[in-house]
Amino acid sequence: MDMSLPRLKSRSLAIWKRNALVWRKLIGPSLMINFGEPLLYLLGLGYGLGLFIGEMAGMDYLTFLASGIVASSAMTTATFEGLYSVYTRMVPQHTYDAMLATPIEVDDILAGEMLWCATKSLINGVAILAVAAALGAVSGPSALLALPIVFLIGLCFAGPAMVISAISPGYDFFNYYFTLAITPMFILCGVFYPVDALPEPLQAFVQLLPLTHAVALVRPLVAGQPLSDVPLHLVVLLAYAVIGYYIAVVFARRRLVV
Repeated sequence: MDMSLPRLKSRSLAIWKRNALVWRKLIGPSLMINFGEPLLYLLGLGYGLGLFIGEMAGMDYLTFLASGIVASSAMTTATFEGLYSVYTRMVPQHTYDAMLATPIEVDDILAGEMLWCATKSLINGVAILAVAAALGAVSGPSALLALPIVFLIGLCFAGPAMVISAISPGYDFFNYYFTLAITPMFILCGVFYPVDALPEPLQAFVQLLPLTHAVALVRPLVAGQPLSDVPLHLVVLLAYAVIGYYIAVVFARRRLVV
């Protein structure tokens, strides 16, 4: 197994461009999902539950929920892209085999895929912020500063997702990842309620999970509140991105390079 460090080159941008050109053909239904799904969450939960909850953590519940959905949607968007799209190109379609017949290497392919996952998360984040702003859930222009964080969240979750794709025997294997990792983070990491509402041992555990730190960065920006512990949150997200990318490259080399 080749465990050498990845060699990043500008050729990875060609992978990003290839994916962007493919996505351009599907832009209509993709944007409909990007706008429609958050609108349902914000209307159904933000207004529905918000009517009974009122304020949470010093802000209107609609704002609290919208900021959490921005972060969690970046997670799920990057995860779906890193799982289903990457695996499809890696195994059934053999797209990567064709790419490897050129000067492009596995390191370039996964770096380009990771950038594309983060780009899809950013597109989704823009859509959700637009919907939230239209509903009055955004407190001011500071919410725009959340967009670079959304891109970083996409990188953070793209790496681990590509690891699963690189070791997966089939699409059904992804259910383990969603059940054991993505769904618990979606429920426990502060999207719907503050983390400090959890029992203390569980509070300590969720601090190890990247979505907790993603929400902690995005929520104050959307709500117009001051940020805290920024270096810690950024380091956690970057660590998941870098380590996830490295492990994905190692396993992908074993799968793709004979």
